[in-house]
Amino acid sequence: MDTAPLLNIHDIRKSFRKPDGGELLVLDGIELTLREGEIVGLLGRSGSGKSTLLRLIAGLSAPAAGSVSYLGQTVTGPPAGIAMVFQSFALFPWLTVLENVQLGLEALGLAPDEIRRRAIEAIDLIGLDGFESAYPRELSGGMRQRVGFARALVVHPNILLMDEPFSALDVLTAETLRTDFLDLWSEGQLPIKGVILVTHNIEEAVLMCDRILVFGSNPGRILKEIKVELPHPRARLDPGFRDLVERIYVEMTVRSASEHAGKRVERFPGAGIGTILPPVSSTLLAGLLEAVAGPPYDGEADLPVIAAALHMEIDDLFPVAETLQMLRLAEVVGGDIRLTSEGRQFAGVDIDQRKRLFAQHLVTYVALAAHIRRVLDERPSHRAPWSRFADELEDYMSPDAAQQTLRAIIDLGRYAEVFAYDDHAHVFSLDNP
Repeated sequence: MDTAPLLNIHDIRKSFRKPDGGELLVLDGIELTLREGEIVGLLGRSGSGKSTLLRLIAGLSAPAAGSVSYLGQTVTGPPAGIAMVFQSFALFPWLTVLENVQLGLEALGLAPDEIRRRAIEAIDLIGLDGFESAYPRELSGGMRQRVGFARALVVHPNILLMDEPFSALDVLTAETLRTDFLDLWSEGQLPIKGVILVTHNIEEAVLMCDRILVFGSNPGRILKEIKVELPHPRARLDPGFRDLVERIYVEMTVRSASEHAGKRVERFPGAGIGTILPPVSSTLLAGLLEAVAGPPYDGEADLPVIAAALHMEIDDLFPVAETLQMLRLAEVVGGDIRLTSEGRQFAGVDIDQRKRLFAQHLVTYVALAAHIRRVLDERPSHRAPWSRFADELEDYMSPDAAQQTLRAIIDLGRYAEVFAYDDHAHVFSLDNP
């Protein structure tokens, strides 16, 4: 008999008011259920609204439309039975491990003996027995995050929300903590019934989750639901594991049908003046071009393979690959990155030739770069303030996105020597030191 879900989210829409009075839509049409015994992953790049959705589930924010129900009751505030583990450790530095873990129980008004007993049990469960009197400054990052898990688990929640809980840890520590969590989960030792994990690490999602919801951005939408039917414990080198990782890379690098329904799908995406540019350095662009051009890839690489080789996650790799695609130096197709003839040429010439090629592609294919250069060329002083372009960009995007975009174009423009920027005076110019 099918049991009622722990959590049911129906047609959620969330937006924020912009300074100009407009609306910034961050989530649209979200449907999600969580049943007992499930770990559901929310996988997507930064800015796709995953953490915003967790805040809605936790009752820390209200949706603009749609509903969130927990155990059949509409969530209108923080419900008892839902706890969260954060990316940052979020511990009180003046409290010991035991005191940090006891906080949630004290808020419940339990008896002191019960609070102490349950806190010590939680600390023992997550492997910190003996560290009860230690302060956060005495602990490693992994140990501090274990305290965060204990603090969430001590209240015996039905649902545990995890907001990128391993991303601030080094690779080895994160792997150890994931494995320990999964062991406790599979053995039924954790006092929780279901888990929602926010991540931008594809392998982490495949390793931990029963279902993965792949999120798109601007606004955040669920592009695909993928069931993970691999038995635990899962091995990263298993062919089935690698095939699923590859499939997810493909899903995250193609536009959904709804995004281009009725429209011509371009081989290369446009980069009009209203395009938000990611903060990608020219060093990373050149580095990825060189890596893909060289052996063993010879100009074409599988994204998960090159990501593993370069120790890059999707939030690092995708913006670089997409910027190269925007510049027509590479294209991303079916989970692969393939250099264009100009991309191969770039990887094989000296620095001066690279700069000339890069400059040509920058002003040809990135409208903002061409616009800035044109304004500077036309002014007698060949100078223009930051505000000249920031105000213009804010007609298309938020102030934060405009700042990010200008910072990105400054780095690209400096590398190409198309224009200069004085950060002290906040002025663009054609000066070349």
